[in-house]
Amino acid sequence: MKTIKVLALVLSSLGALQAQQAEVSLKHTSDLKMETEYSSNDEELSDILNFEGIDYMKIKFSGDELKGKSYKLAVKEIWDGKVKSETIVVDSKNSGIKQFETVNDSVLRIKVISRLTADNQLKMTFRFPRFGITKKYDAIKSDNYSLRNLAAESNLDIGYNEKFYILPYEREDGSKSWCEVGTAGADVEKWGDKFGIKHYLLFEMKFE
Repeated sequence: MKTIKVLALVLSSLGALQAQQAEVSLKHTSDLKMETEYSSNDEELSDILNFEGIDYMKIKFSGDELKGKSYKLAVKEIWDGKVKSETIVVDSKNSGIKQFETVNDSVLRIKVISRLTADNQLKMTFRFPRFGITKKYDAIKSDNYSLRNLAAESNLDIGYNEKFYILPYEREDGSKSWCEVGTAGADVEKWGDKFGIKHYLLFEMKFE
């Protein structure tokens, strides 16, 4: 059983994301696919989300082997290049509700909503088909956090697990770039040291 690192929560100063789609196929291990759509196809709603500093991502997992599997979403909080904590966001097997314990179809859809609060916390809501959960994480004061599909942008060889958030680094001239970070390869836990990134969150999804 492999762990797939797919999504990252990122700081990016490249401007607000419009509705975009990306698809990732798990290599060598199964037919599992992960598709993501950023923001909204509704132009007016997209404008409001951007104005309010709200990140909105729709994620679709699909595959014949997905039905009947449980799932676990974990997060690593990385500060100054060091993993400071690793916690479970949701573990379907321990939900306490039988019908929520496993995926009941060959498709699992998740919506992720995130914004920076006035007290410098990242407030994130994860909407699953039949329930939702909201978490808050300490952050730095910045309007540049951004949800990213890490697997697609870094072309990671994935197998059954996913990730969510990172922070772009500042160059010597003070500018920031997500693209060079997002395409930097699989050693994502060391990006803080490599790019001088102060803070980012990495989310992993595991199907069992």
